[in-house]
Amino acid sequence: MTRHLLTLDSLGRDGILVNLELAIHLKSIKGMARDTLAGGRVGLIFDKPSTRTRVSFEAAAWGLGMLPITLRPDELQLGRGETIADTARVLSRYLTALVIRTFDQSRVEELARYATIPIINALTDDHHPCQALADVMTLQEEFGDTAGLRVAFIGDGNNVCHSLIQAAGHLGFTLAISTPDGFEPNAAIVEAARANCLVNGGAIEIGHDVRAAAADADAVYTDVWASMGQEKEREERARIFAGYCVTPELMALAKPRAIFLHCLPAHRGDEVLDEVIDGPQSRVWDEAENRWYTEQALLYVLITGEECWERMG
Repeated sequence: MTRHLLTLDSLGRDGILVNLELAIHLKSIKGMARDTLAGGRVGLIFDKPSTRTRVSFEAAAWGLGMLPITLRPDELQLGRGETIADTARVLSRYLTALVIRTFDQSRVEELARYATIPIINALTDDHHPCQALADVMTLQEEFGDTAGLRVAFIGDGNNVCHSLIQAAGHLGFTLAISTPDGFEPNAAIVEAARANCLVNGGAIEIGHDVRAAAADADAVYTDVWASMGQEKEREERARIFAGYCVTPELMALAKPRAIFLHCLPAHRGDEVLDEVIDGPQSRVWDEAENRWYTEQALLYVLITGEECWERMG
């Protein structure tokens, strides 16, 4: 059966831990495992603009000896009426795996339904599992383990938040979410993660008080207030989210060792101040680098079905 990454739940607890172990090894060898999947081909479809996702996946593929093939929406027949199912069937004959960054989660799920190669969700409006893997790798590097940590998420209950919620449920850390009223994360995703917390530990807390969320946190995380596709709402969202900026004063409520995380790109002066993102507690550049290694581990595990790294060098 073909394995896919549609949401972080696609991996589950064991799959996430395998990914982290592989990613840490790959980082130790700077992603150079060129003989591992030599001759493979990775298609990259980007319906949304990308910096980190595109470059990190291309670097990940190259490091495994694979050819990355970037496909712009205007280069595909999808825009001229070809069905997703037919596209999935055809690309499965050419590629070893397909990575897609798009708007609707249903688009990724339909590709997976008809593809015979792994489909990797590189971001939709509902989920960002690749980012969450890099986030938990960064937490693991900093603290040794994620279990028992308290992570504050300040801002919109968006795709990044949803994937962090799933990560908390599988890895046993507390995610304290603070959003403006009406911007809470999807209730079904929260409830499913809380069910996992009963088994794995941790908790999902949801409120509107940024100070309560940040209090005694091991990490403080934020994201842009207006995601791609919401640009017309930016002025209104800036008004609504005005009290949700991560400042040095907010960071001071967290633990002395607390770190700051952001999936990037950052709108400096909106959701975070320069003093925080450029300060000594910031780990955003390590977090961005870790996209490379976690995505490389994903490609390896989903394509080969193997969960060990002995032949990676």
